[in-house]
Amino acid sequence: MSTASPTSVQAGTRFTWRQPIVYVVALTAILVSIIPVLYVWISGFRTSADLNAAPGGWPNPWFFGNYANVLTSARFWGSVFSSSLVAVGTTLGVVVLGICAAYVIARYQFRGRQWLYTFFSAGLMFPLTVAALPLSILLRDIGLHGTFLGVIIPQVAFGLPVTIIILVPFLRAIPREIEEAAAIDGASRIGFFWRIVLPLSIPGLITVGVLAFLGSWNGYLLPLLVMAAGGMPQELWTLPLGVQQFSTQYSQDTGAVLAYTSLAMVPALVFFLAAERRIVGGLTGAVKG
Repeated sequence: MSTASPTSVQAGTRFTWRQPIVYVVALTAILVSIIPVLYVWISGFRTSADLNAAPGGWPNPWFFGNYANVLTSARFWGSVFSSSLVAVGTTLGVVVLGICAAYVIARYQFRGRQWLYTFFSAGLMFPLTVAALPLSILLRDIGLHGTFLGVIIPQVAFGLPVTIIILVPFLRAIPREIEEAAAIDGASRIGFFWRIVLPLSIPGLITVGVLAFLGSWNGYLLPLLVMAAGGMPQELWTLPLGVQQFSTQYSQDTGAVLAYTSLAMVPALVFFLAAERRIVGGLTGAVKG
């Protein structure tokens, strides 16, 4: 039985200053990210008078009325419905169209394929703010102003570039031998796509789906242009718009505003934490591919 030499053991356990520095930086980043969220959640259990008297204090006593008022508000649940509908519609559109386009770019040989991939990649450098005014005019002209489709369709379009960039390496990494074996067994290209490509691409599909869902859930500018400016009832605004409208209406009730903001975070946060490992695995697979 072989044993490690003392030199190799000492080299493996040698102390370097990089180790504590890395931990300090990581801990600092975690605290900077978590402390504001915890402050908002905990402050939602305080009255506005307590917050004005001691903004950084601890709830004493704990006041549950802010969260109760928000949870019994029809406007809050209307915003939850709208955000869920828009986010699910956007996610389905991004995943379905993204996997179809990525499959063609990754597995087919045709003239202009690389230019098409570059075209989608260039979409990452095209922010929504640049297209805000012409997009708003276009949606108004085609009758989608003030509708859910007027939010979903542009969000799908802006979500496709990152989706294709993540999925193309996944699909290129599938060995050609598998496709040839499937063809010998009589599988068509559609059959190969449905039976083999989709199951192997599940990590990537989950990754792009979560990213599309979170991007839609947290979107503010596009719903503002389409819903608020389009005359949609305030009860059907998405949660980011609902937070802004609620904070304006109840500007004097700081505790209620913080409670509303906290509850608006919960669905997206739970969804992200539930799929965190899949996201990391999907991004890792894309890099390897």
